[in-house]
Amino acid sequence: MNARFMWRALKARWRDQRAELSIIGGYVRPGDTVCDVGAHKGSYIYWLSRWVGNSGRVLAFEPQPSLAAYLREVVPRHNVVIEQKALWSDSGVLDLSIPAVNSPGATLVAHAPGGTRLQVPVVALDDYFRPEQRVSLIKIDAEGAELAIFRGARRILSEERPWLVFECEKRHLAEGTVEDVFGFLDRLGYEGFFFRQGSLHSVSAFDPAIHQKQSGPRFWDHPNYCNNFLFKPRD
Repeated sequence: MNARFMWRALKARWRDQRAELSIIGGYVRPGDTVCDVGAHKGSYIYWLSRWVGNSGRVLAFEPQPSLAAYLREVVPRHNVVIEQKALWSDSGVLDLSIPAVNSPGATLVAHAPGGTRLQVPVVALDDYFRPEQRVSLIKIDAEGAELAIFRGARRILSEERPWLVFECEKRHLAEGTVEDVFGFLDRLGYEGFFFRQGSLHSVSAFDPAIHQKQSGPRFWDHPNYCNNFLFKPRD
């Protein structure tokens, strides 16, 4: 096992995304099919691979070619598939804006000043999965593409009812608000929560003026800044 890959996995599990991964680990079961959208350097993949077991599958979507190649070298191969694609509302080709090589800030919805643009394949999850193929969890870190991804997965969300763990921030959205994302999922029968300092709170208590206040340098590191969400079916 690659040492850097393992270090990132341990850091995510026990420090940076401890609450998120604890929730996921308590829900995912052997045999499940799960998606890691915006896999980057794979900090979630190791744990997802362990939790779904030999009979499950992890579909990891990472559109940056160098990162996809890296993941193919380091991830468990028996139950992880690396797709060098981004997710979107439709399938086709779009421009990916990359601020720097292997950046976690690569985005389909805005142009990064001083960065590069690369055409990448995009796919809607409803096109990727055949009807009635169960997906139990979708994790998303896609720098503002969340609503488009959910629109491209409307059938899966309506019929298969996966849990959703995703990052969403006003600063990454080219248009609209985080509440637009919440409203879309609410209409599909989902209830939402946000992670704040290691605990879960209903999105009814989420206030962008407090929880995503853009004030001061590195405002996203403020203890009250919240950008990770859990949505699960109300039924």
